[in-house]
Amino acid sequence: MSNQNAPQPPAPAAASPAPAPPRSARTSATKPERTRMFADGAGPAADPAGSHFERRIRSFQPRRSRVTTGQGEALRRLWPAWGIDVDGQRVLDLGELFGGRPVVLEIGFGMGEATARMAADDPDTGILAVDVHTPGQGNLLNLADQQGLDNVRVANGDAIILLREMLAPDALAGLRVYFPDPWPKTRHHKRRLIQPEFLTLAATRLAPGAVLHCATDWEPYAEQMHDVLSAHPAYENTVTEPGPAVEGTDGVVRHGYAPRPAFRPHTRFEGQGLDKGHVVHDLLFRRVAGPAAG
Repeated sequence: MSNQNAPQPPAPAAASPAPAPPRSARTSATKPERTRMFADGAGPAADPAGSHFERRIRSFQPRRSRVTTGQGEALRRLWPAWGIDVDGQRVLDLGELFGGRPVVLEIGFGMGEATARMAADDPDTGILAVDVHTPGQGNLLNLADQQGLDNVRVANGDAIILLREMLAPDALAGLRVYFPDPWPKTRHHKRRLIQPEFLTLAATRLAPGAVLHCATDWEPYAEQMHDVLSAHPAYENTVTEPGPAVEGTDGVVRHGYAPRPAFRPHTRFEGQGLDKGHVVHDLLFRRVAGPAAG
C-alpha cells in the first residue's frame, strides 16, 4: 500500500521564456540582405569603407535611387578605369591618376553637369569628384566619356575618409564644396560639413595658396561658413576689400562674400534655390602657409 503521507516531489518549474535576441540580431533576422548592384571592381561598392572606421555623425545620407540603363552601362564600362572606392586602405597617387596635373577635390557633385563643364573649360586641372549618389556617378562618367574628358576621376564614399586616409599632405590645388546639404533644422546643424574640424583636416591636404571655394543658397549656412572660415587660422579671405555689407538672418553684418567666379557654372541646385527666391553666396578662402594648418 502506498504511503500517501510521503513527501511529494516538487512540481517542475515553469519553463522560463527564452531571452529575446539582441535588437541587432532581430533586425538582421528580419531585414533582407542588401542586393549588390555591381560585382566587385565593376562599379561603385555599396559601402566601400565598411566597418574599418569609427562611427560618427555623417554630413551626408547615402542615396541609391534608380540608375538608368545609360548610367549603369557607363558605370560598368568606365568604373574600373576612372572610378575610386573610398575604402581608406591606401594613399592615392594623384600624380599618376591625373598625369601630373594639379588636382582639385570637389565634394558633392549632384548629377555632374557642372563638374563636366569645369573639366572641359580647364583641361590642365584634374578634378577628383566625390559623392555617394550612384546615378550621379554614372551620369558624370557618361558625360566625361562623351566629351573626351580625361581629367575627371569619380570617387565613391565618405569625403572625410578620402581626405584623412587617402590623400597626402599638401596634395590638393583646391577644394570645392558647392551647395552641400544645409541641414536646416537646428538639431541637425552638427551634420553640416563646413565646421572647424573639417576645415582643419582640409587645410592639411591643401597646398599653401590653394583655395577652398564654398557656395550655398541657404543664408544661415552661408553665415556659418563665413564665420568659421574667417575665424580659422589656416585660411584667409581672397576678398581683400571689405565688400558690400550683408546683414545676416541673425542681424549680424558681414563683409567678404565673393561674386560668383566665372569658372563656377550655375548648378541644378542653384537654379532650384534661385527659383525659390534664395540668395546665393560664394566664399573663396586661401590656405595660408605655416603651421597654423596643422
